[in-house]
Amino acid sequence: MARRYDCNEATDRATGLREAASAVRRGELVVLPTDTVYGIGADAFGSEAVADLLAAKGRGRNMPTPVLIGSPNTLHGLVTDFSEMAWELVDAFWPGALTLVAKHQPSLQWDLGDTRGTVAIRMPLHPVAIELLTEVGPMAVSSANLTGHPAPEDCDAAQGMLGDSVSVYLDGGPTPGNVPSSIVDVTGKVPVLLRAGALSAEELRKVVPDLEVAS
Repeated sequence: MARRYDCNEATDRATGLREAASAVRRGELVVLPTDTVYGIGADAFGSEAVADLLAAKGRGRNMPTPVLIGSPNTLHGLVTDFSEMAWELVDAFWPGALTLVAKHQPSLQWDLGDTRGTVAIRMPLHPVAIELLTEVGPMAVSSANLTGHPAPEDCDAAQGMLGDSVSVYLDGGPTPGNVPSSIVDVTGKVPVLLRAGALSAEELRKVVPDLEVAS
């Protein structure tokens, strides 16, 4: 049966984070708040756990799961051919609502879906999420909704959709909004905006003027 913890209460938050970390290490699923919407997460290196995550959402391998990290330093072990412009975007907008699509290290033993050698990666601006990510390392995290349903802005909505497929729910109260992160592809010589979300092309071009927008 799923357990839920109120992260706005100090004791419950500490217990919840401990239980969530244990669940992730066991290969189970957890729901956590982020700065955009609630996410359903698993150990990024647990292939079975990631498959369970996709199944819980009713999502196919053709829509790979993004990865959340707790520090920009973690990038060094996960990505390759990361350009100077990509680092400038990290410095300017992380933690925050910017997802970067980069080439992942070919030696990594993970299976996030059909990624074609890339990974969508982000550091969220939410203390509960960062604390959990710092404890357990990179997590595969997708919005905590059934495919085709709205992304949840509170824990009730997430639990109503996902139920007991999730072991631990971390309730951080309502999220600031349901605007998704902006997605920028940094696998080429010039960054390409794939999805305009919380950050507009104009904001991003203040840091990387050469940014292109996907047609």
